[in-house]
Amino acid sequence: QVQLVESGGGLVEPGGSLRLSCAASGSMFSINVMGWYRQAPGKERELVADITSGGTTNYADSVKGRFTISRDNAKKTVYLQMNSLKPEDTAVYYCKVWFEVARGVGRIAWGQGTQVTVSS
Repeated sequence: QVQLVESGGGLVEPGGSLRLSCAASGSMFSINVMGWYRQAPGKERELVADITSGGTTNYADSVKGRFTISRDNAKKTVYLQMNSLKPEDTAVYYCKVWFEVARGVGRIAWGQGTQVTVSS
């Protein structure tokens, strides 16, 4: 069974920074895309950023230039560096991983979520 363990959330003032981490463990043939989503109260979950195994990244327009996603394939870990945080970035952030349990057999796993609150 695959598990995702997230860390790094918390309370930060506007303009501040946080770094989220998500470590995957368990039996996986390969890990393809790793990504971060967020869900604010009363809103739907939305993509923040994702990154392929080859390092190609994709960002939501609202975070471009402020957030950076990266991954360490050896550690099966994805990171989200968040700079210039705004109150509207407040949400629960979820890690999502697309992986294969065997060649051509894909699965998805979600992390438990970590709260990010941006407030003065």
